[in-house]
This record gives sequence, C-alpha cells and structure tokens, in this order.
Amino acid sequence: MKKTNRLIENIYFIIIILFTYIPMASMIIFSFNKSKSLTKWTGFSLEWYVKLFQDRDIIEAITNTITVAVISTLVATIIGTLVSIALTKHKKLFKETILGLSNIPILSPEIVTAIAFFVFFGAFAIQKGMTTMILAHIAFSTPYVILAVYPKVKSLDKDLVNAAYDLGATPRQALFKVILPQIKVAIFAGAAIAFAMSFDDFVISYFASGGMVKNISIYLYTLKRGIEPTVNALSAIIMIGVGIKVAFDYIKSGKENEE
Repeated sequence: MKKTNRLIENIYFIIIILFTYIPMASMIIFSFNKSKSLTKWTGFSLEWYVKLFQDRDIIEAITNTITVAVISTLVATIIGTLVSIALTKHKKLFKETILGLSNIPILSPEIVTAIAFFVFFGAFAIQKGMTTMILAHIAFSTPYVILAVYPKVKSLDKDLVNAAYDLGATPRQALFKVILPQIKVAIFAGAAIAFAMSFDDFVISYFASGGMVKNISIYLYTLKRGIEPTVNALSAIIMIGVGIKVAFDYIKSGKENEE
C-alpha cells in the first residue's frame, strides 16, 4: 500500500513538473527557430537574438525595467530593514498595527493597489512617468522586505547588542557590526523578493506611470502584432539567467552544509 501511494505521489510530482517546465522549454527551443513560427521547427538560427539587441523598443523596456527594479529594491530594502529593526523596540500594540498595515498591500489584489496609486497621483496632479513608477514600486516592495527581515530581527539575542553597548559601541557601530551581519541573509532574501516583484510587475507599473514609461511587462501588453520570436529570445535569456543563479545558490548551499 505504501509503495502504491509513493508511486502515485511520484507520478503526480512528475506531471506537475512537466506541466510547469514543458512550456518554458518550448519557449527556449523556439527562440532558436529559423522562422517566425512558434509551433513548427524549421532550422537552427540565432537571428532572433541578434534582432533582440537591435530592437530599440525592447532595449528601452529592458533598461527601464532594470532601472526601476534596482532603484526600488535598494530603497525598499533600506526602509524595510530599518523599519524591522525599529519595530522590535516598540510596544506590542504599535508593532502589530504597523505589521498589519504593511500586510495590506501584500494581501490586496494588485489592481486595487494600482488604482490607489493612480487616484493618488491624479489627486495631487503629479506628472506620471518614471519617478511615479519607482515610488509605486518602492511602496509595494517594502512590505515584502519587512515580511522577510522582521522575523529574523525579532529572533536576535538582545544580549549581544547590549554587550556591544557595554563595550563602548555607538548605536551606529552596533547596527553595522552586530545587527546587520546577523540578519544579512534575511536582507538578501527580502531584496530578492522585492526585485522579483518589481521586475515582473505590470498592473501597478501601468497605472502608476500612466503608460508613459514602458517596462518589459507593459511592452509585451502593448504589442499589436502579437508575440514575436524576439520575445522568446528575451524570455530565454531571463530563464537561463535565473537557472544559473538557482544552480549557483544550490551548489553554494551544498558546500556550506558540508562545512
């Protein structure tokens, strides 16, 4: 009976993996297709990768996406980390209130947050563009950083910080030499989540920028001629880059466990 259940579980797992990764594999394969067909293989070619880097619209969208993601991630990580540290020094009621408020953007549908930003910028007659997109991304990314960092800060041994003060450390020295080194893994995790959320966001980006600035998501949405193989090439590069990063982290974690 146990063997049968395990076999069923393994089959189910394989089906899920295939259902998830076959479309991705197909996308990567057809990014090397000689023709524009996304279903019929006609021969190997790097033509679409060459055209990808010659397409000014795509390059602009990539540049905007990376710029917004990097800036918003840096700012959101700093704010989220400092808020997480500050919350540990306040009373329970205040902490729970702030944490509850920070969870609202996470739990709310993106369209609600997007409309809120659209109305807010419109009410104050703020010109929509790159700046408003960055501000919106910082606002919705910061709660994810808090969600990742606060539990780690909460679990820190307070005696270590008190010991640093007793040995003559200033609050700044205690922050950079005692607290941050112990929570750096959580900070990196929060930053990674914030970057990923910003990189692939469409709804909030579209409403916050008023369609004046195009990131990758907005560019794909506004394509009038349909998906072309150059988009497959771009997606393949992103997927391969993510795959390399995941493989690197896996190898690194394996070495750390051995040590």
